[in-house]
Amino acid sequence: MSFAHPAVLLVLLLPLAVLVWGWRRHGRRVPMPFDHAQAPPRRWTTGGLRLAHSLPLVVLAIAIIILAGPRRWGLPQDQRIMTNIEFVVDVSGSMMSGYGDGNRYDAAMASVLEFVDRRQGDAFGLIVFGDSILEWVPLTSDPSALRCAPEFLNPMKLPPWFSGGTSIGAALEHTLKVMTARSEGDRMVILLTDGYSYDLANGRDIAIADKLQAAGIQVFCIHIDNSPPPVEVTTIASRTGGQVFAAGNPDSLRQVFARIDQMKKARLQKISAETQDDFRPWALAGGSLLLVWIVSCLAGFRFAPW
Repeated sequence: MSFAHPAVLLVLLLPLAVLVWGWRRHGRRVPMPFDHAQAPPRRWTTGGLRLAHSLPLVVLAIAIIILAGPRRWGLPQDQRIMTNIEFVVDVSGSMMSGYGDGNRYDAAMASVLEFVDRRQGDAFGLIVFGDSILEWVPLTSDPSALRCAPEFLNPMKLPPWFSGGTSIGAALEHTLKVMTARSEGDRMVILLTDGYSYDLANGRDIAIADKLQAAGIQVFCIHIDNSPPPVEVTTIASRTGGQVFAAGNPDSLRQVFARIDQMKKARLQKISAETQDDFRPWALAGGSLLLVWIVSCLAGFRFAPW
């Protein structure tokens, strides 16, 4: 046990001194008008009276201890290591192709939001790309901006020069700059696309993968189509410790996100125990003794005032 203000405990000397004096004093003898009478010794009565007389001093001592700020060590806690998760979503025109009852873009964004709900405590960002790249949501632990994004980023609402192609390489290089700016937490990229990227040819996929690996960024790619994923994207995912998934329908897309959640579980680390206020036992003890003293006084258990 420790105290926030240990110097206050010096005041305990005052009630202690009064307590010792109260138990050692005999008081004045009172002559009684009885001839040749001997009063029997009443040690238990005297001890009970002295004990009742000491209760206020004990309550005062407990009050002083409470003012000193008693503390105790809490239990060691587990702290979640935050994962920085960047969603890199393809918004090219092909993402408006039929997919289940809707289109690929709507299914992708719906799955992203479901994944965010399962990963409370992580930081999320959103980058969309076509021929150009737009960082729509910076990495943040507040996912409210992500929930508003689907309506604004629909490929049909974007200018043709933005959503005319699929520049996966440029999008990943931009993501690399964004994520390396974060100094804490794990780093993960979830790439959602349905096409082939012309800017990953001639060994550029390996060069980008090596940069991502050196930065500790793990890339998971979800190919939203029934065709096999591009070899270049598979190379990037495997070299960074991630994986490529093919999702030919909305149900398989949800299953892919659930699997990524299982593969990339939140990590916990032990943090040292912290001191916590410990007023409760002292307050209960002081309140109980105060109640006993009041009852004893009402019962007449006190020294006569003369």
